[in-house]
Amino acid sequence: MLHYHGTPLTPRSMLQRMAGRSFCVSFANKNDADWCQSNGQSVMWDNGAFSLHTAGRETDWLAFYKWVEPRLGGAHWAVVPDVIGGGEADNMALISQWPHRLDCAAIVWHLDESIDHLLRLADLGFGKICFGSAGAYWTIGNEAWERRVDEAFNALARRGYIPWVHMLRGLALAGSRWPFASADSCNVALNYKGDSRQGNPAVCPDAMARRIDAAQCPITWSARPEQKGLFDDA
Repeated sequence: MLHYHGTPLTPRSMLQRMAGRSFCVSFANKNDADWCQSNGQSVMWDNGAFSLHTAGRETDWLAFYKWVEPRLGGAHWAVVPDVIGGGEADNMALISQWPHRLDCAAIVWHLDESIDHLLRLADLGFGKICFGSAGAYWTIGNEAWERRVDEAFNALARRGYIPWVHMLRGLALAGSRWPFASADSCNVALNYKGDSRQGNPAVCPDAMARRIDAAQCPITWSARPEQKGLFDDA
């Protein structure tokens, strides 16, 4: 499992301690992009949809395509634009517009979309699939979310193999039962400074990242019983 640590991480002197780690750089806040590309093991270029959506900001996908094009290649890859809260047709329209390499790109399956749609995405030839928590499955790790992810991996495994699955906002799941190939989060950037009011001292961000990176997910999947919930596919 590859662990992508979100940016920005300030001050720059603290980010520099993490040279050699893998990073997630969002189009919504790309100040660390050049440094991460020069010093990171692998960089995930996030389309910024989640950050822009939560901030109520407009998206400019043409600008994203232009910004990310020279950054694709090697171990560096991008998340294809998606519509937070949109439907399958909305997201398929954006996927069809992707102008760059498929092998250096990941498409997003939102957990509130159908399992059939997940399987369609798996056949499109992109290098990776991202799982995005959405709708009734917004809260990562609750019972409904776990049932849904079990169902998704069961469906993928029945086809004979599991593709590269990246869990968005999912580094807390490192070491869990699901065979995620990679995940990202801003845990280090947000929390390494600690909180003196809560008695949590500051720590070295690289030491914090090292502990996270040591937790791995399995590479195989054994089918699990599926218990349908109110919001699951019929």
